[in-house]
Amino acid sequence: MFTSSTMRRIAVFYDGSFFDNMNRYYLYSHTRHQPIDLKGFHEYIRYKVAHYETSDNVSLCQIVESHFFRGRFSLESVQALDDPTKRLVLDRRLDQNLMYAGIVTHYYPMNEYVDPPEEKGIDVWLALEAYDLAIHKGFDVLVLIAGDQDFVPLVRKINSLGTRVMVIGVDFSVNSGSGRFVQKTSQRLLEESSYVAMIGEDVDDDPEGANSVINSIFYDRGERERDR
Repeated sequence: MFTSSTMRRIAVFYDGSFFDNMNRYYLYSHTRHQPIDLKGFHEYIRYKVAHYETSDNVSLCQIVESHFFRGRFSLESVQALDDPTKRLVLDRRLDQNLMYAGIVTHYYPMNEYVDPPEEKGIDVWLALEAYDLAIHKGFDVLVLIAGDQDFVPLVRKINSLGTRVMVIGVDFSVNSGSGRFVQKTSQRLLEESSYVAMIGEDVDDDPEGANSVINSIFYDRGERERDR
């Protein structure tokens, strides 16, 4: 029997490509021009779960596991680039940021035998891992940072366990050198989930940066260096 004073155990699962697109949007296209700070992003998640589950008692909402899934290019493919060092540095920086945030990484080889290369199999791996861990560890809330309709069967299976699902989505479109890039969060995915947090709406509702929780989502270099 859950009450407002019962601890909520949260597990977070990242679709790495979806998160990377979101991060790039806030760094390069949004007026904030700041990357996402994973530790602050997890605080935002705790606040959103608390809002829905415990009457805003954030201390009762704890992230007990977090996992990041993404396809990765082979070393040979990276070495063939004009500037392989840049790509390797970016990969190392990502690994470092995930490590500091306590997020477990799961990388799967890109399919490099097609042009352009494809990220195949990673969504299936995420779904299998999330369902397996939900069964064996009994999370109260599973948070999914993703937007693909392909995750709807996962959400339904998690719902069948009695675990609530929160989808964190974002919708945006930007112009680039190769045309217009649009990212949308599947409406069906949102409808199947117990809770929805559209981060874009929360960020844009605080244009002056008055909300400390929203501000904590974004990387403050000076503050992070002081923490270390």
